[in-house]
Amino acid sequence: MAVLIGSLLAGCIGGGDDEGGDSELSGTISIAGSTTVQPIASAAAEAFMEMHPDVTVTVQGGGSGTGVTQVAQGTVDIGNASREVKPSEMEEYPGLVPTAVAADGIAVVTHPSNDIDALSMEQVEKIFTGQITNWSEVGGPDEEIVVVVREDGSGTRATFEEIVHDDVDPSSEALQKPSNGAVKTTVGQTPYSIGYIGIGYLDDTVQPVKIDGVIPTEANVANGSYPISRLLYMITNGEPEGLTKAFINFVLSDEGQDIVAAEGFIKL
Repeated sequence: MAVLIGSLLAGCIGGGDDEGGDSELSGTISIAGSTTVQPIASAAAEAFMEMHPDVTVTVQGGGSGTGVTQVAQGTVDIGNASREVKPSEMEEYPGLVPTAVAADGIAVVTHPSNDIDALSMEQVEKIFTGQITNWSEVGGPDEEIVVVVREDGSGTRATFEEIVHDDVDPSSEALQKPSNGAVKTTVGQTPYSIGYIGIGYLDDTVQPVKIDGVIPTEANVANGSYPISRLLYMITNGEPEGLTKAFINFVLSDEGQDIVAAEGFIKL
């Protein structure tokens, strides 16, 4: 997946030089979906509205599945997703057009007091599928592992499971949380816990874990060495046009990509 991202990035920048064009743009844009993409969309919305005072952009979360469904049903203009549109979704809603706007890595994180700061991909797979349940099995203390995951329908969860333990169900004992922020808070407050969050959410309240010796950083996602990585999307129902196209073009512009970087994600 990480190697694939490197080859995809070059083909995902189209029409990014047009930052929205006409300064007399007016109207509203509604956006909902992935909580991973939400900080990018919110910051871009603020900048876009400063450029175009007669435009109102509203941004909500809800998860990638919500973003796909709502844009397909016409409830919002743009659906955010931190995963690719599933073949089943494309079959049900053939008009969906995903546009990659950033790259991201998913960091495995533990409580800051945990002495284990490196795991193999195989160990991560076994922990999150319930095959390893005690930290002593990976060189840590004799303490039960508290697994924290995203809720079903999350793009972060879908990507993590596809890369780390495809076709194997997560541990039935795992705590499910509704957002990256909720996972981070739970892991940061729960000794002997482990979870995963978008790299953009990393701070000193949790400890990032090296995977196969590689620490989750923007540079390691960009160079393809960090294995748990992905593209982030803004999805429209049909080719974007008018105000929606102007906003997506702004996100792909130099200024928009600077916002991507400022929010802790990787520019295209």
